[in-house]
Amino acid sequence: MQDVLFAFTLTLFAGLSTGIGSLLALFSQKSNPKLLAISLGFSAGVMIYVSLVDIFPEAQHSLVGELGPVPGSWATIISFFAGMFLIGVIDRLVPSSENPHELHSIEELCADCPQDSHHIEQVRKREEAESNRQLLRMGLFTAFAITIHNFPEGIATFIAALQSPQIAIPIAVAIALHNIPEGIAVSVPIYYATGSRKKAFLYSFLSGLSEPVGALMGYLILRPFMSQALMGAVFAFVAGIMVFVALDELLPSAREYGEHHLAIYALIGGMMLMAVSLILFV
Repeated sequence: MQDVLFAFTLTLFAGLSTGIGSLLALFSQKSNPKLLAISLGFSAGVMIYVSLVDIFPEAQHSLVGELGPVPGSWATIISFFAGMFLIGVIDRLVPSSENPHELHSIEELCADCPQDSHHIEQVRKREEAESNRQLLRMGLFTAFAITIHNFPEGIATFIAALQSPQIAIPIAVAIALHNIPEGIAVSVPIYYATGSRKKAFLYSFLSGLSEPVGALMGYLILRPFMSQALMGAVFAFVAGIMVFVALDELLPSAREYGEHHLAIYALIGGMMLMAVSLILFV
């Protein structure tokens, strides 16, 4: 039970970091491309290294031990790519313009926000009202899309924490860093559409709750059937999700911020941190 509470706490922390992104956006006029690129690259490095060096081999060891060398190896590979396939399908079902995995800076999100102008008042009001409706729709849709995305990510964080509490903290930090720009993507359009910081923060905060909720739902569904073989399959599945998120979302997003080299350096730094932590604490 202590392991479960620990895993849930870390998952809750990772999910609710969307609120941090919301606060940064609501009280900042400009984003920091270098900081965002470093954060996303670091998260990608942690996720890729721990998935391929620790979680995947652990999954293969469990499945081979239960099913035998050949069937166990095949089960590991199938589970790994099934995780990639699931998160890939979710991404494809969400339009790229409103996909939270297509991250943008505060300035880009504010491009269509209502601004002061010297136009005729009636024209300005009509344009502002239409802009507000579009911004509110974009913000709400993004919040819904993030909710869907965070379900498998919540399971990934939760299972990783159950697998090895020693490596769970850096993984949770990586997920949290990756969720911060998603909080920005939700809060900015809602704030400019409604003028309410409270509403913008609330929607961003609630979208992050789907991560711990997804973790608990996944755990409760799988718990009655839990076995060594199933745990191995879940570990491989989680590894696939994390690698896909790192390659499809984090690195491309970091590059979009115009700080490609910083992102790569941060990725290497994330890998180095995980390598050292696995030696010292596992």
